[in-house]
Amino acid sequence: MKYLFFSWLAVFVGSWIVYVEYSSYTELCRGHDCKNSICDKYRKGVIDGSACSSLCEKDTLYLGKCFTAKPKSQVYSGSWGDLEGVIKCQMEEAPHYDLGSEMEPRKETSAFNKPTKGTSVEKFREMILNHLKAKVGDQANIADLATQVLSITDANKDGHISLPEARSTWALLQLNEFLLALVLQDREHTPKLLGFCGDLYVMEKVPHSPLYGISLPWIVEVWIPAGVRRSMDQWFTPSWPHKAKISIGLLELVEDVFHGTFGSFLMCDVSATSFGYNDRYDLKVMDARYIVPEAIFQEDIRQQRCDADEDCLYGADCLTSCDLTKHRCTPEVTRPNLAKACEALKDYILRGAPSDVREELEKQLYACIALKGSAEQMEIEHSLILNNLKSLLWKKISHTKDS
Repeated sequence: MKYLFFSWLAVFVGSWIVYVEYSSYTELCRGHDCKNSICDKYRKGVIDGSACSSLCEKDTLYLGKCFTAKPKSQVYSGSWGDLEGVIKCQMEEAPHYDLGSEMEPRKETSAFNKPTKGTSVEKFREMILNHLKAKVGDQANIADLATQVLSITDANKDGHISLPEARSTWALLQLNEFLLALVLQDREHTPKLLGFCGDLYVMEKVPHSPLYGISLPWIVEVWIPAGVRRSMDQWFTPSWPHKAKISIGLLELVEDVFHGTFGSFLMCDVSATSFGYNDRYDLKVMDARYIVPEAIFQEDIRQQRCDADEDCLYGADCLTSCDLTKHRCTPEVTRPNLAKACEALKDYILRGAPSDVREELEKQLYACIALKGSAEQMEIEHSLILNNLKSLLWKKISHTKDS
C-alpha cells in the first residue's frame, strides 16, 4: 500500500510539473500568433520588408526554438535559407513609457498607421530626423543616421520607398534594440540585422550565449548556496586568453555607448544573459532592450514618483536617487556603465587569471567597481581606469594566437 501511495504521488507530481511547464510555454511562446498577425498585415498591403516574402509566401524563414522570456517580446531561433538567425517579434504593447517594465513605447491602438497615406519621402525623412533627435539628441551627424534608416527602408532595393516599407521601418525605430543596431552597425558588438517585416526582425545568430552561467531546474536552484552558485557559473567558460578578449569587447562596448557617434546610452542590465560571443571570441550584445538612450532615460525618470531610492530603478542596474522634497527621481544614475561592466566581469576574468597579472587585475577591477556617479562627472578617472584595464589585458594576450 505504501509503494502504491508513493507511486501515485510521483505520477501526480510529475503530471503537475508537466502541466505547469506546458502552461508556461504556451503563455510565453506565441511566435506563431505573431507570425500570423504580421503576415495578415503583409497580405493586406499594410507593411512590407525584406523578410516578408520569405516569412509569409515562400516559407523559407522558419521559427525554431522558443527563447521568449516575456510574452510581449517574442524571441525564437530561426533559419532563413542557409542563414541561421534570431527572430524577434513584438506583441501586446502599451501606449506609454513604463519604468516598471521596458523603456519602449508600445504600439498605438491602430498598429502601423504611420506614416499616413500621401506622405512624401522628404516628409518621412523629416519624421525620422525628428524622432532620432528626440531619442539621441541633436547630434552633429544625425542626418547621416537618418540617411542610413532610409537606405534600410528600401527593402527591395528598387530605388523607391513604398508606404508599407515606411510603416515597417517606423515601427522598428520605436525599439531600443533596433536603434542601437543602427548606431553601432560599424562596430563588431551588435549582431547584424538580416531582415524585417513590420516590427518582426531577424538578427544574426550569436553562437555562444549567455556570456557565462549554467541553467539549473528551479527545484535544484533553491538548495544551492549563493557562493557555490556563483562558482558553478564559471565552470564552462573559455580559456583565460579567450575570456580576456571577450572582456576587452565589453569594455569597448562601454566606450562605444558613452559619448559615441550618436549620443550616449545607458546600460541598464549588465548581466551575463545579455551578452554572448562568436567563434572568434568577439563580444556580442544578445539583448539590447535595456541599453537605452540617456536623453530618453533622464526625461522619463524625472517624471517617476518616489518615496525612496529603490523607486528610481529601471532594469536591473540603472538606479537614480529620490528627491524627497519633490518626491521625484533625479535624472543622474548612481553608477556609470563601466562600474557595472567590471562587476559583471570580476569573477569571470579573475578565475584562471595568470599569477603575474592577477593581483594588478583584481586591484583595477575593484577600483572600477567603486566608481560612483555619472561618467560625465568623473570622465578623466573613468577613461583612465578603462584604458588601464584594456592595456593590462591586451598586453597579456597580444603575443598569443588568441588575440
